[in-house]
Amino acid sequence: MNSTQREGYQFFDLVMVGFVAVLMISNIASSKILSLGPLTFDGGTLLFPVAYILGDVVTEVYGYRRARRVIWVGFGATALMAATLALVGALPPAEGWEHQLAYQAILGATPRIVLGSLVAYWAGSFANAWLMAKLKIATQGRLLWLRTISSTLLGEGVDTALFVLIAFWGTLPASLVWSVLASNYVFKCVLEIAVTPITYRVVNALKRAEGEDYFDYDTSFNPFRMRSS
Repeated sequence: MNSTQREGYQFFDLVMVGFVAVLMISNIASSKILSLGPLTFDGGTLLFPVAYILGDVVTEVYGYRRARRVIWVGFGATALMAATLALVGALPPAEGWEHQLAYQAILGATPRIVLGSLVAYWAGSFANAWLMAKLKIATQGRLLWLRTISSTLLGEGVDTALFVLIAFWGTLPASLVWSVLASNYVFKCVLEIAVTPITYRVVNALKRAEGEDYFDYDTSFNPFRMRSS
């Protein structure tokens, strides 16, 4: 049981880049609302659960401190993207460029949606990583499926509830808000549970390649503490 982190991991940066890419793409895809059978959800829901899967992988292999860094990098990248898209949308279009309304419709997210997305991602991701790390200690590294599913139920619950309520409460009928909230939560959780066997393979492969299986015995779980453990 390793509780001392080392530097020079082979694949940590790649996992972090994948996490950030998934996060940013899913935020853009969220501009379209989909209907799949009885479920109604935004397009980003198709990809966003992968961010939680990668978050589980980082916490399981590299520990909460590394997961905290990944979460903050994702938060910063998403905030920068949102600010850039908002600035570009606010600037006057060039003469002859006739797609301003289309740009605003797809990329001009309202301040409430941006705020909801950032707050929900931050709170949900840290809840997910915290529970994942705590359960690893409690189970002595066993029952990975229990840890990934439990942390998903908590993290996705926090994320989905905060995003939907901040972004849409008061602007949509209450019945539709609760329908979107329930649909998003169920879809995200079912998808992540369904790919649990893949999560197992990725985690085991990374542990072998990195020679790492970190336990957060002495870690500070303060989400704002960026240095040391």
